[in-house]
Amino acid sequence: MTTSASHHLSPAFPGRAPWGTAGKLRAWQQAAMDKYVQEQPRDFLAVATPGAGKTTFALTLASWMLHHHVVQQITVVAPTEHLKKQWAEAAARIGIKLDPGYSAGPLSKEYQGVAVTYAGVGVRPMLHRNRVEQRKTLVILDEIHHAGDSKSWGEACLEAFEPATRRLALTGTPFRSDTNPIPFVTYEEGNDGIRRSAADYTYGYGSALGDGVVRPVIFLSYSGQMRWRTKAGDEIAARLGEPMTKDAVSQAWRTALDPRGDWMPNVLRAADQRLTEVRKAIPDAGALVIATDQDQARAYAKLIREITGNKATLVLSDDAGASQRIDDFSQSQDRWMVAVRMVSEGVDVPRLAVGVYATTISTPLFFAQAVGRFVRSRRRGETASVFLPTVPNLLGFANEMEVERDHVLDKPRKDGEEDPYAESEKEMDEANKEQDEDTGEQEQFSFEALESEAVFDRVLFDGAEFGMQAHPGSEEEQDYLGIPGLLEPDQVQLLLQKRQARQIAHSRKKPDSEADLLELPADRRPVVSHKELLELRKQLNTLVGAYVHQTGKPHGVIHNELRRACGGPPSAEATAGQIRQRIDKVREWATRG
Repeated sequence: MTTSASHHLSPAFPGRAPWGTAGKLRAWQQAAMDKYVQEQPRDFLAVATPGAGKTTFALTLASWMLHHHVVQQITVVAPTEHLKKQWAEAAARIGIKLDPGYSAGPLSKEYQGVAVTYAGVGVRPMLHRNRVEQRKTLVILDEIHHAGDSKSWGEACLEAFEPATRRLALTGTPFRSDTNPIPFVTYEEGNDGIRRSAADYTYGYGSALGDGVVRPVIFLSYSGQMRWRTKAGDEIAARLGEPMTKDAVSQAWRTALDPRGDWMPNVLRAADQRLTEVRKAIPDAGALVIATDQDQARAYAKLIREITGNKATLVLSDDAGASQRIDDFSQSQDRWMVAVRMVSEGVDVPRLAVGVYATTISTPLFFAQAVGRFVRSRRRGETASVFLPTVPNLLGFANEMEVERDHVLDKPRKDGEEDPYAESEKEMDEANKEQDEDTGEQEQFSFEALESEAVFDRVLFDGAEFGMQAHPGSEEEQDYLGIPGLLEPDQVQLLLQKRQARQIAHSRKKPDSEADLLELPADRRPVVSHKELLELRKQLNTLVGAYVHQTGKPHGVIHNELRRACGGPPSAEATAGQIRQRIDKVREWATRG
């Protein structure tokens, strides 16, 4: 159930500073508070986009419950040690004392509760059950989708907090790529027979963007020629973003991220230029590289030092001082931080405005959380810029930033029809394995990156694509890197359209012999919005459906025949041009038949 009562209110909806909190609540926080106070449910799931202020909402509600003697103590469960401390610090600012170092035994009388991790609850569920049985307790489950990370964590949370007086579940991304049920979340069956998570209050990225609570994101995508050697000794060359097999996409992607090639240094150089432009309007703006592993993180930090002359803050997840380094960076004016996954979720560094997505993790959940690090707005007009490799999955996620997802317990299965999610499902499973740690799977696809080059590919903004390919350092690339850091979303759109028109006009004046790159001419690369792409896919599926009745062949067979005849990836990943080609082809077959 989605509540959108707040979308027409200003982000700083006039509300008093309730029960010790400082400042006014945002519209959605006040609306969610009002809903909770009116209904007084035992369980409440609030879904709010990263950067919207879930912590403030939860602690305001906790303060209200303590003040009205609904509960006597608080337990906060967070995904990481760093977030556990962050919760305790935020609670202290509004007069609630939480012990982030609690491990066992009676709690000191100076505290009103504890902050623990899901892993900690997993180790000693009965300790926490005893605590909630002794006194009326509010349990705040932060980023509750993590309770489904492993069966043992989910079971431990159920065992520990089943007797709790009240449970408040929070998440910015309620969806998972698996079907593990999340504890204390209600699932409702839709008309299609599929059970989906039901939130009590939802505040999505689209609503937050309209309210000026989060920044709009400009995605800058880079492709380029990659060359690598397979385990069998074959040398393969391919352009990042071109249709190819899943293994080849993975190997081209990993080749691009190799710090010894040219792709990463060029993208880091472009991102640093973008940061310089953004800092003209946001003087303390910072940038973050999200790396796949510790070796690459160290190599990227070294590259940043060589490119910029400044040292980057390096955050490694198993390092005892990692939390302190994040805090220090947050308070400083330093330009760059490099991290391995740790900063992808919940860590609050509001000055981060430029990101480089330099990891091979390709689940929608991780992508949303990673981008969430850059969208927290401090004043109107701030924009975020995220640099991406041209990989179909990532471009799809970037185009769907405003799509609200729920956690699906049952996967749709329709006989004969092409499942648009089927192609990416295995890849998501592989990505999740890779996220956990090395499983030995990498050996199976071991390869050697030989060479990579970077080519500025396009800009994605608000579901539309702008720009044409250009060399790093070219006038065309500089046009997009130089977009001011302080603009309203409609101004960003207008500016991108103007820059693209200028680039197209410039390219048309050049004779083919002087063309910079062997790319499609500008007039054959029209801008297609995500909505238009969905309409084209719908049109293709309708025509395929009609052809099914004409031939008696299953949907899947016809889709595969179209792919063989026209080339390219499955329709879920195909470009507008490829889909139009298939539409023409199926019409030709139907007419001929």
